[in-house]
Amino acid sequence: MVDVLNKKQRSYNMSMIKGRNTKPELFLRKLLFNKGLRNYRINYKMYGKPDIVFTKYKLVIFTDGCFWHKCPKCFKQPETHKAFWESKIDRNVERDIKVNNALKSKGWRVLRFWEHDIMKNPEKCLKKIVTSLKNQELKLGIGL
Repeated sequence: MVDVLNKKQRSYNMSMIKGRNTKPELFLRKLLFNKGLRNYRINYKMYGKPDIVFTKYKLVIFTDGCFWHKCPKCFKQPETHKAFWESKIDRNVERDIKVNNALKSKGWRVLRFWEHDIMKNPEKCLKKIVTSLKNQELKLGIGL
């Protein structure tokens, strides 16, 4: 398949894709806010750049885009520049594993949600976060 955009147009389109405040991330934060969970940080300076950080509970949350992080359910290999995209996306997946291991080794609990899970089954994601916070609350002996 041939790209319908020229190189300059494609480059511009790709440069406009955001890494922060994506629709799934904003949607998940709105769910947390509506649930009364407001004691989290965003844009928190830590390894891996998590999207949401509950510092008190040592919980980090990542909202992973299905394309950029190679979702096993809905990832579709690009038709053009296959070698470039395969290499780039595989590096993202490797980095995700490295980040998870590093944060876990420092005592952080790591939750990752696919964008399709957040958008199609938000209550399941929210339940997983609440359960994790409650478990950590019991472990640390603090009140939520």
